[in-house]
This record gives sequence, C-alpha cells and structure tokens, in this order.
Amino acid sequence: MTTAGAAFTPYQRKLFFFLGIASFFEGYDFIALTQILPNLRHDFSLPPQASGYLVTAINVGTVLAYLMVRQADAWGRRRVLTWTIVGYTTATFLTGLAPNVWAFALCQLVARIFLIGEWAVSLVIAAEEFPAARRGMVLGVISAMGSFGSVACAGLVPLLLKTSFGWRTVYFTGIVPLIVLAFMRRDLRETQRFVDQVAGQPQRLGLWRIWRTPYRRRTLQLGLIWLLTYVCTQNGVAFWKEFALAERGWSDHQVGLAVTIAAISAMPFVFLAGKLLDVVGRRYGAIIIFVLSAAGIYGAYTLQGRWPLTAALALGVFGASAVLPVLNAYGTELFPTELRSDAFAWTNNLIGRIGYVVSPAIVGYYAADHGWGRAVSATAFTPLLALLLILWWMPETRAKELEETATA
Repeated sequence: MTTAGAAFTPYQRKLFFFLGIASFFEGYDFIALTQILPNLRHDFSLPPQASGYLVTAINVGTVLAYLMVRQADAWGRRRVLTWTIVGYTTATFLTGLAPNVWAFALCQLVARIFLIGEWAVSLVIAAEEFPAARRGMVLGVISAMGSFGSVACAGLVPLLLKTSFGWRTVYFTGIVPLIVLAFMRRDLRETQRFVDQVAGQPQRLGLWRIWRTPYRRRTLQLGLIWLLTYVCTQNGVAFWKEFALAERGWSDHQVGLAVTIAAISAMPFVFLAGKLLDVVGRRYGAIIIFVLSAAGIYGAYTLQGRWPLTAALALGVFGASAVLPVLNAYGTELFPTELRSDAFAWTNNLIGRIGYVVSPAIVGYYAADHGWGRAVSATAFTPLLALLLILWWMPETRAKELEETATA
C-alpha cells in the first residue's frame, strides 16, 4: 500500500511502463478493426450494413470478458493478467489466418475477451499500487497509451494494406510486441492490497454476490453511466472511415492521414486528462471532458471540409479516450479490494457493454437508409446524459485512499 504523497518506487516505475505498454495494444486493436472494415468487406464480399453487425458480433467478447475479469478477485491480479496477455497474442495471430468472415469474427471475439480482460485488470492493479494523489494521472496515462496505440495503427494501416497479405498484415505485425510483453510479465508482482486484504481468504464468486452487498446501487449507477458513454464513443471513432469514404468522398490515404493527424493532435491532451482529474477533481474534470466529447463526435459527422472534419475528429478522439480515466477512476475507487474486479466487470463488461455491443448494430442498420453522418451524430447526446448522472450520483474521490473512497 502507498501513501498519498509518496514518490514512485523503482518497482512502481517498471509497473507503470508495463501497464502502459499493455494498454497500447487495446488502442491498436480497436483502431485496427475500424481501419480495415472497408477492405475486409471487399475481400469477403459483404454489404455496407455488415460493418455494424460485424463490430457488434466481435464486441460480444467485451461482455464475455466479465468471466475473466472477476476471477482476479479469487486468483489474483497477476495470474489473470498473465493469462490475458498469452490469450490475446494467440487470438491476434489466428485472426490474420482467418479464411472467412466467420473465422475472423470468432478470432476477434476471443481476442476481445482477453484484451478487455487485460485492460480491466491493468487498471485495477494501477489503482491499488500507486499513490492516491497521483492515481488519476496514472490511470490517465495508461488510458492515453491506448491512444498512442491508435496513432501507431492509424499510421501503419495504409502502408500495411499495400502489402501482399493486405489487412492480415495488420494482425501479424501486432503480435510481435505482444510476445515481448508476455516475457516482461515475469517481473510482475501481486498487488500489496490484494495480498494484505484478500489473498488466502476463500472468495465466493457467485454471479450475484455483489447484488447482496451494500454496493449494488453503486454498481447499477456506474454501469448505466458506462452504457450511455459507450453508445457515443464506441461508434464515433469506429465508423468515421465509413462516413468519410461514403459521404465525403475521401480516399483510404486521406482518411488515414486525417485519423493520424487527429490522434496526434489529441494525444497530448489525452495524456493530461488524468492529471486534470488530480488537479480539479473527478467531477469538474468530467464536465470538461464529457462536453468536449459530445461536441467532437457531433462535429465529426456533420461538418464539411477536410480541416473542419479533421479538427472535430481530433476532439472526438480526445473525448473517446479522455472519458476513460474518469470512469476508470470511479470504477476502481468506489469498491473494496475483495469486490473491486467483480464490480469493474459488472459495471463495465456487463451493464456498460450493452451500449458498446448493441449500439453499432443499431447505428449500422439506421445508416443503411439514412447515412453514417445522421446515424452517428444522433448518439452525441448520450455523453451529456452520462455527465448529468455523474454529477447527480458520483462523489468526489480526488486524492483519497481506496479504503476511504470505497466506503459504501
């Protein structure tokens, strides 16, 4: 356990780097799918509306990740993180070998199970192992590394699509650093909070256990906030290439350049989002971030012209990334150690991911008749609803130890 004002220890610095690299691949994988959708549809002879259905099918894995994330309360954080890294590496490699769209969807669904499991457990570890006064910064930087993965992928995809293996090269390239990460995990230790408060005690991981605790209301509230947030942020970036190609007449190269510029422009501010939460607090930080997110997504699907669209996309990329430190902070701070992983799995992977999984299919269906611009811009109001619920339900947790913030 660490004190609020303590400097990072050598192990914490190494852990910070490790968790950041792990988050990098969450961003890489997310953008990879959005960037190859048109090419994938061409190779497998799929209609335009298939993009929404495919994204929805693959995202079912983010819900199934619940079964893995919650086990971190029984098996330990380190053990679960190790399995997720190995599983994600294997599924990513098999994705590149997929002979048809069904195999592709299955491999990516499995990859999402391990990927989201890795991401969630990484955040739990970060919350438990770093000083309270800098917890927002740590969670923010880890989330920002996902954006960095997006930048790297967006820049690489136009080049990789020109290779003889086409979109498959995107996945073959992505497994190389993952193999290195699998070896790096050997220096990872179990979190001290888990060792002190949970390890050695029998944990009954019944499916409904959290609903029999005083934290059931908090679980439902935070889950609803996640759901409303995902309805916008999941679709805002995922379908922008489809929108730009079909409704603005852009080329693959123009889209790749715009996404790269937008991501690079947004990245410094994404890295600062967590620090903002430590300075002004979770609630005031949420006001700034959620309002900008809604404005960016709306503008990215309604404006005309190369630079206005790119600027709005940059704001949307910032928002889609910056909302995560806000909700990750609440998801890890508001529950006790013995329930932390299970609570995160319920609020994010089960309740929250309903919006993440279902909304792409709805948006894709609506876009088939009305266009991507109208379909996605209509979701921009949901982050504002989520913000209202944050201000209504969520307490201020800035610079407080987990033992204080987790009081029911």
